[in-house]
Amino acid sequence: MSTTGTSSKTTRKAAQPLRVLFTCVGRRVELVEAFRQAGQRLNVDLEIHGADASRLSPAIHRVDKAHVVPSISSGRYIKALLEVGKRRRIDLLIPLIDNELSLIAAAAPKFAEFGCTAVISSESVVRTCRDKLETFAALSEAGIDTPKTWRWTEVLKRKRHRFPYFLKPRFGSAAMGNYVVSCADELRTFGRRVQEPIVQEFVEGDEHTLDVYTGFDGVPRCVVPRKRLEVRTGEVSKGLVVKDPAIMEVGRRVAETLAECRGVVTVQCIVTKDRRIRVIEINPRFGGGVPLSIRAGANSPRWLLAELLGKKPRINPTGFRDDVAMLRYDDSVFVPNASKRGLTK
Repeated sequence: MSTTGTSSKTTRKAAQPLRVLFTCVGRRVELVEAFRQAGQRLNVDLEIHGADASRLSPAIHRVDKAHVVPSISSGRYIKALLEVGKRRRIDLLIPLIDNELSLIAAAAPKFAEFGCTAVISSESVVRTCRDKLETFAALSEAGIDTPKTWRWTEVLKRKRHRFPYFLKPRFGSAAMGNYVVSCADELRTFGRRVQEPIVQEFVEGDEHTLDVYTGFDGVPRCVVPRKRLEVRTGEVSKGLVVKDPAIMEVGRRVAETLAECRGVVTVQCIVTKDRRIRVIEINPRFGGGVPLSIRAGANSPRWLLAELLGKKPRINPTGFRDDVAMLRYDDSVFVPNASKRGLTK
């Protein structure tokens, strides 16, 4: 999976560092290190920046330049990122959580004005993926198997039900507010706890997350399925690479249906006992478990950096290793002089 080709952009960048900014960098230490290693493999002087709302973010202490910015909901988030990007001459901006994607997609042209490329899908794609009802409509229209999805109020009016259902927020993230509903009382009770609840057909089977690499032109070139063996607080803690052509084809079809993806798109699906592959969610960003795909050989950080430099990465769509497992454990980032660095406030 080597990279070839040169461009004037490569020459222009050779004399100065290539600057990458991760937003809401949080705990994404593994991803930061994967980009650092990719830069070394490409012989690129990479300067990694990280932004977060707090210095208590572990990964902000593993980047070269740290930036504390206002929260996403403050109304000042994008302005702060633009200021950091322009002042620090950031070349590549990589958003990492769902809540910021629509804001960054809308602001992508403003970042481009000073030469910063945001790794973000189009506003339309972000909106479709963020809204679970729109996701259902888009997948159904494309003929991609997905659980039936309804508004909570619509299901409440039914006289007959086929329990269990799966209830979750229409604009949810990280599995927060998700419930398996087994009776009418639970349907009413849990629905009142969730903001804009929706109800889905309950699907039993093995959940898989697909890391779909689409680069900067939206063309899906590699799909790595990861079977979720264990999940903690909405993020995979144990996973297994499963090189299944049928699952990989579904990931490719999803990306082609959306058409305007950028970078890595995360597709979640459930594989049932009778081999139905049912797409349940799409997140147009690097997923939390993407280090497993990278370790298996689908080196998306290297491919992205190469493309940014005008090179054409040679990507073998089946070149990653099968049957590689990821078993996560807690690690620590130790920060000396914590009080002076504002960690105790």
